[in-house]
Amino acid sequence: MRSPTDEELMERFCDGDQEAFEALFARHAGRVQGYLARMVRDGPLAEDLLQTTFLSVIRARGRYELGTRFAPWLLTIAANAARDALRRRQHAEAMSQERDASPSSVAPGVGDPGMRRRIEDALQQLPPDQREAVILSKVEGWSFEEIASMRGISVGAARVRAHRGYEKLRQLLDGLEGA
Repeated sequence: MRSPTDEELMERFCDGDQEAFEALFARHAGRVQGYLARMVRDGPLAEDLLQTTFLSVIRARGRYELGTRFAPWLLTIAANAARDALRRRQHAEAMSQERDASPSSVAPGVGDPGMRRRIEDALQQLPPDQREAVILSKVEGWSFEEIASMRGISVGAARVRAHRGYEKLRQLLDGLEGA
């Protein structure tokens, strides 16, 4: 017997089947949490946003359009939660003026384990729409068509966002190596 699709599970959940929701959560929680952690770079916040995302799924089930692909719909909810959290954090940092933007005094070499951290730091400096496009395309393996569908933009706009993000990352990382 084949497993039900995400869309079939969501339809059952919309009809009141709690086990269908639990199956969706089990199927997608890990990937969504990974996505959120890369977006906000804060493990506890990503866990909170995971809960927020699935609470939003519960609240929005009445607005879910049957036949809509579930995974892009879910990641749209997660992306919105991450953007809201980043805006709140940015606002709080601006208000407290405690942001320390000074780079470390020693830039790690290319083979250094710190390279991952440098890339993550550079990702955080991208505008949220570019960061999202880069993470979805390069880390999550989404096609530009899937990104476009999720964000409600054209495929060309998804490509432009990702390309600008790649270029900005390249500049940021080149700048760090020259430091």
